[in-house]
Amino acid sequence: QVQLVESGGGLVQAEGSLRLSCAASGRTYSTYAMGWFRQAPGKEREFVAAISWSVGSTYYADSVKGRFTISRDNAKNTMYLQMNSLKPEDTAVYYCAADTRYRSGRTYTRLNEYAYWGQGTQVTVSS
Repeated sequence: QVQLVESGGGLVQAEGSLRLSCAASGRTYSTYAMGWFRQAPGKEREFVAAISWSVGSTYYADSVKGRFTISRDNAKNTMYLQMNSLKPEDTAVYYCAADTRYRSGRTYTRLNEYAYWGQGTQVTVSS
């Protein structure tokens, strides 16, 4: 089991920045991937960014490329999402996700590739 706790959400004006954190605990030694997803009101949860835990390869949704940066601190079992140049359309609940299983053909972008989820943190961007 892996427990995930997000923090860092809040209210920010357009073009502002926020940094989200996701602290992992439990069976973190076998983590293969971690990612961020978001869900806006009335919409489906969507992929934002992901990172391979051992190698550090990163993946981004087209909508956030060049504005968001995902990173991790293996020693602290913590993942981060630096969000710059925020737009009102970035408003959503942001969820941290993790997976500890080997998956052939992992895309890092699909919800069903992650077994563990945090409770979410609200990000609101005002215009």
